[in-house]
Amino acid sequence: MKKVIDANKNVSLYLQVKDVLIKNIQEKVWPPNTLIPTEQELMEEFNVSRTTLRQAITLLVQDGLLEKKQGRGTIVKPQPLIGGSLGKLKGFAEEVTERGLTPNSKLLRADFKKDLYYETSMLEVVEGEEIFVIERIRFADEVPIAIERSCWPLYIGKLLNEHDLNSAKFYGILEDNDIFLKRAKEKVSAINATIYEADLLGIRGGEALLEMKRLSFGFDDKPIEFTTTKYRSDKYYYDIELTR
Repeated sequence: MKKVIDANKNVSLYLQVKDVLIKNIQEKVWPPNTLIPTEQELMEEFNVSRTTLRQAITLLVQDGLLEKKQGRGTIVKPQPLIGGSLGKLKGFAEEVTERGLTPNSKLLRADFKKDLYYETSMLEVVEGEEIFVIERIRFADEVPIAIERSCWPLYIGKLLNEHDLNSAKFYGILEDNDIFLKRAKEKVSAINATIYEADLLGIRGGEALLEMKRLSFGFDDKPIEFTTTKYRSDKYYYDIELTR
């Protein structure tokens, strides 16, 4: 039975195909390390052109969900599962490295801002003073795991801005400059991905994300970091140890 792809729908055909392909991967219709059907089979299944199909597949290869194997075809790429631990103050790169995976980032934007009143108040910055805002996609073994938006006081922002923010490990940079984190408060919520966020993370719009808001303090008990990270819920979980 052909999948229903609506040519009259206000969404490009290749994006509709992409969403169905993602669903097949997530629901293990195509398990990891297995070949997906041939182009001809998928063209007949979706009733779309080769160009449309290739656009959808190319996006999923770029997102790290599929991988082209020379002489074999296209396979479903195994996906890493990352876990954070409540009670231990770590950065994303540390969590990924501890699981034997390679962390990486893609910088979306980095700016000094004056008009972010909520973030400014969280950092207890003097009104009118700039804060430094960095937005990145976080990867584990080239698979997009999270979208991170971190805000820093001006003096820390100037330090961070001297580094390559695609690869920078923020906590390491702070410690190299004798700035140490003492504690942090975290709030974890369930949200749904916007279309923009879904495209960045290689998932379908509206899918569940874990949103973590972290406010970190230095040894003087003054806030030095306010970060919002939105994790793919199929790739990230929190570990909590309880005692009684």
